[in-house]
Amino acid sequence: MNQQVGKRFVKLIFRLKRSLSRGHRELITAASVAVCIMLLHFMGLLQSLELAALDQFFRLRPNEPPEDRITIVVIDEAYLNEVRSWPIPDKKIAQLLQKLNVHKPLAIGLDIYRNLPVEFGNQELRNAYKSMPNLIGVELLANDKNKNFTVLPPPGLNQNQVGFNNLLYDIDGKVRRSLLYWSIDNQPHESFALKLALLYLKSKEIIPVKAKGNPDYLQLGKAVFIPFKGDDGGYVRADDGGYQILTNFPKPKCQSSSRYFCSFSQVSIRDVLADKVPEKLIKDRIILIGSTAPSLKDFVFVPYSSNLMSEAKPVPAIQLQAYFISELISAALKGRPLFRFWTDPVEYFWMFIWSCLGAVTTWRIRHPTKSLLSILFSCCVLTLITYLAFLCGWWIPLIPALFTFGSSAIWMISRIAHIQEEWKRSKEFLNQIINTIPDPIFVKNEEHQWVVLNDAYCQFIGYPNKLLIEKSDYDFFSKDEADVFRQQDELVFRTQQPQEHEEEFTNADGQTYQIATKRSLHKDSAGNSFLVGIIRDITERKLMEEHLKRTAAELFRSNNELKLKEDHLRYLAYHDPLTGLSNRKFFAEQLNESLHWAQHNNLLLGLLFIDLDGFKQVNDNLGHETGDRLLMTIAERLSNSLRASDTVSRLGGDEFTIILRAIPNVQIAARVAEKILSSITKPIVLDGYAIRISASIGISVYPYNSQDSETLMKQADTAMYRAKHLGKNRYEFA
Repeated sequence: MNQQVGKRFVKLIFRLKRSLSRGHRELITAASVAVCIMLLHFMGLLQSLELAALDQFFRLRPNEPPEDRITIVVIDEAYLNEVRSWPIPDKKIAQLLQKLNVHKPLAIGLDIYRNLPVEFGNQELRNAYKSMPNLIGVELLANDKNKNFTVLPPPGLNQNQVGFNNLLYDIDGKVRRSLLYWSIDNQPHESFALKLALLYLKSKEIIPVKAKGNPDYLQLGKAVFIPFKGDDGGYVRADDGGYQILTNFPKPKCQSSSRYFCSFSQVSIRDVLADKVPEKLIKDRIILIGSTAPSLKDFVFVPYSSNLMSEAKPVPAIQLQAYFISELISAALKGRPLFRFWTDPVEYFWMFIWSCLGAVTTWRIRHPTKSLLSILFSCCVLTLITYLAFLCGWWIPLIPALFTFGSSAIWMISRIAHIQEEWKRSKEFLNQIINTIPDPIFVKNEEHQWVVLNDAYCQFIGYPNKLLIEKSDYDFFSKDEADVFRQQDELVFRTQQPQEHEEEFTNADGQTYQIATKRSLHKDSAGNSFLVGIIRDITERKLMEEHLKRTAAELFRSNNELKLKEDHLRYLAYHDPLTGLSNRKFFAEQLNESLHWAQHNNLLLGLLFIDLDGFKQVNDNLGHETGDRLLMTIAERLSNSLRASDTVSRLGGDEFTIILRAIPNVQIAARVAEKILSSITKPIVLDGYAIRISASIGISVYPYNSQDSETLMKQADTAMYRAKHLGKNRYEFA
């Protein structure tokens, strides 16, 4: 039980390690992209796009109930043509104020400059000012942009009846922020909109107080107005002087479907002077007096001015003041959301999260169409999240997050394309190489799927290459066989060490073979791990071993039969039954004895490993019988090419070895190899077919290469494979 738990724990650690290894590249990509986008954001290069996105959110937000607390008295172009004067004479303004005051509005805002008397009626206007404590006029304060330019308030109004109407313009020329307070020479000033809102709220018994959580903040009723900072939302180092807020512009339902902008109730100055305005549009309301005449050019751009499909259209400045006033009153009375912002660390973490999502999603999918759909879906989800947050009063950066997500995804897509192209080239090159090897070879990925197979493997298993690629052992073998293969594969992936194992193998025709599989792990330039396996068919050897075991068992039971067959069994034990050459066992004993003799007499010893080139094709095309006769002929030629003191052996299949005793120098081994190659390549006629075959030879020499038999054999075997890879029909020294 404990052993099983230990094995499962090792597997879990191994899988976790592989997952972290794969995620390493995704984390690096996400971090790199996030840092770049954060730098762009810090430099302010994304500010315009973020403000434009905010404008579209304003346009997409649902309409709110009509604003019935504000009425705008407009000075339009028609009235200017009628009076033929600007500024409008003081007498006309006095008459307008008196007409409005009859219907008892809560507050009147005069959003036109009246700092100088205009024609006759100035005294009458001053008298109107004094009789209307709920009247608020405007002034223009000097600021950093117009230090030498101010407009004084109307004469006759005290300081409590004057508010400044200075506007804050963003880099694109739009107004999105509202100034509530401004101090000049330590003298505090209130804005025009704030004064009118306070007059209205005073009737509701709401007065400005210090917020409980922070005494530096203004609280009006249900709302706490947090001052705007220069890096809030999508802004970067914006001017945050004074006490200003980012305006959450209301969107009152349009009074008329023909109007481009949803606006407030409007009446003309002509109708007011003619007593044609219903009392309900004035009584208990805030009345704003301002210009909408195009000739006066008193217009501004706000978020609602933008339109993706048409030219931006400005709104009258008096309507902007109505937006400001409406937001202040709604926030104080109903708790309408004011804009809130994340801190910079939270915003940067938000960008990093979306950068990770872009990298991870694309890397996991690895399919062009699916990746594109995933990117589009994720961008829609991100936009929806930020839009819903906007409706709740949170301004979450959209453009930097979109940029980090998209950039990570594009970077990862290009990386995947590069990896796939490199893998395609490597795969083609690998196919060219392994198809020249007669032994069955397979390559699996980390999901245990075949990705590369040589022709010998496809012929051995009995299925075409196209059917096998990207499939696993469980798709073609029995569960018992597939479990063994998977277990051996996992062992190589886990230990990252080569392993060799004998297994049972059933092909497509139902034939079962005994195989020896050597597995090793390799990595490409992208860090992906691949398992490479080489298969040897050892069925014949296993049958021979079983036969020898049965024979030995029978001989053991009968002492008499054992005596009679002792010599024959010894011959079978030390000789190849097909060629009559000595076998692997005899070869091993002879090699050890020869090495001992060479060491004792201080002589050289040569060891040749020989593998026939193209022998499998002869077997496949002409049959095993012809192949056996071919091996017998080759064995005879090898024996005729050597001295009596040398030993030639057949290890199995088409592999032979030769021990050269007491050679004076290594050149002798080379001459013998050349002689063998010349002898083997001569045509062999069998059953009317002229067969040409060659060999690859690997040579190791004692004591130059090694002083023990096992190392000499490995080096000769390695040299033989090098000769085969370098073009065959040649020999190579270790």
